[in-house]
Amino acid sequence: MADLTGRTALVTGAAKGIGADIAKALAAAGANLVVNYATDADGADRVVSAIEAAGGRAIAVQGDVSAPADAAHLVERAVSAFGALHILVNNAAVYEMAPLQDISVPLFHRFFGVNLLGPILLVREALAHFGEGASVINISSTIVLAPEPGTALYSSSKAALDMLTQVLARELGPRRIRVNTISPGVTHTDGHPVKDWGDEIVQTITQRTPLGRLGVPGDIAPAAVFLASDEAAWITGAILHVSGGFR
Repeated sequence: MADLTGRTALVTGAAKGIGADIAKALAAAGANLVVNYATDADGADRVVSAIEAAGGRAIAVQGDVSAPADAAHLVERAVSAFGALHILVNNAAVYEMAPLQDISVPLFHRFFGVNLLGPILLVREALAHFGEGASVINISSTIVLAPEPGTALYSSSKAALDMLTQVLARELGPRRIRVNTISPGVTHTDGHPVKDWGDEIVQTITQRTPLGRLGVPGDIAPAAVFLASDEAAWITGAILHVSGGFR
């Protein structure tokens, strides 16, 4: 079993959904947690309370990952609270349907600011504190393999995130810093519109998923713990599809 005792992890967008489950799973493996949120302070506090109730250590820190000052503050708070930073999970993301005719310049910058610029800023800030064995985990999506109409901005930003993983794995490898991607399939969370799609669409997705169901956040979290741990010490530049086989 992965042991992250003594390590500190920063998980962005961790007030609910996949990010919350990843934060709690990393804490259960022994890591100290920085639970980032943009607007949902109550959700972040609930995650922190759950971690502390289980015997872990965690703090909630507000920040817009697409803002350079906020990204720097998140890393600074992690180091000031726990003395170091070893694990960065770039989970915060914007997701909404946006048909071509509805794409505006501000909307473009919102998607790419959070989904791509945010990870860039956070990795850049974290580098001053990362040592050998540090792990960056980017949360992408299998929509990159099966893009749908109305998702031009989301699909494109996640495809760019996958490429960022490949580039940074090569760029940071000489420093023994690993960079990997988890690519979830359609996962039922509070922030995902699958709940509004209707039974027919959900049935179609389920039929395209060999394991026969939608994902839940708890399906994703163990993969993050693995990639953060020494058990994945020889893995970098990988895209791990945690999707029930969905394509």
